[in-house]
Amino acid sequence: MTGAGHPPGATAPGSAEFDAYAARYDEALAAGLSVTGEDKDYYARGRMQWLAERLSALGASEPATVLDFGCGLGASTPLFLDVLGASRVVGVDVSDGLLDRARDAFATESRVRFATIAMHDAPASADLAFVNGVFHHIAPAERAAALQYVRRTLRPGGWFAFWENNPWNPGTRYIMSRVSFDENAITITPPEARRLLGGAGFNVIETDFLFIFPRALRMLRPIERVLARLPLGGQYLVLCRAGEPSECR
Repeated sequence: MTGAGHPPGATAPGSAEFDAYAARYDEALAAGLSVTGEDKDYYARGRMQWLAERLSALGASEPATVLDFGCGLGASTPLFLDVLGASRVVGVDVSDGLLDRARDAFATESRVRFATIAMHDAPASADLAFVNGVFHHIAPAERAAALQYVRRTLRPGGWFAFWENNPWNPGTRYIMSRVSFDENAITITPPEARRLLGGAGFNVIETDFLFIFPRALRMLRPIERVLARLPLGGQYLVLCRAGEPSECR
């Protein structure tokens, strides 16, 4: 990982690492997810629907501008627009290769913009920041700076949806072992994530765990909602707001 060339406080996965996967990113991810019986779209929609429900329950209005930190190929972009009702999406990443593919995919969508982190320095411009499975690729020493970049880009009181893989779930660890670009990943436990977020000036609101059952056990999925506060799911969401540090919950 390197933050060379980024604005102060802006770090993310090394560009060379992910440029190498630009042409086969989906293939590498599918190799891991195949054991669950689902594809990346199932998990992407599940994350976004859960986030939309939680924001609604907390009285949050639809975000006008979304920052997608570590956007990769921009796969979540249509969900920000259609599920969250966003008016504008800015996807940032350090991989020019992934960003080029994202731009090609959304070339006709005027509400979407993609840029390198180094080129997008827009303080207090986003209502919601979103990150999924990025911070386990950021060196621990650089994570605080990356969070400061996100916080600086958010408007005061803006929301941050921090999604990460749950290392307490053995299925998650197995899936990551099958994904070639996760070879050097350093996972983050939920308490570690909450401490990082609190220390970066975010008020932690809640932590939820999703995706317990694979497709073979999909008849059990309705009970996942009841179990969302237990650390069982393959991924977790720490939902927080830009503000002063608070006691993590």
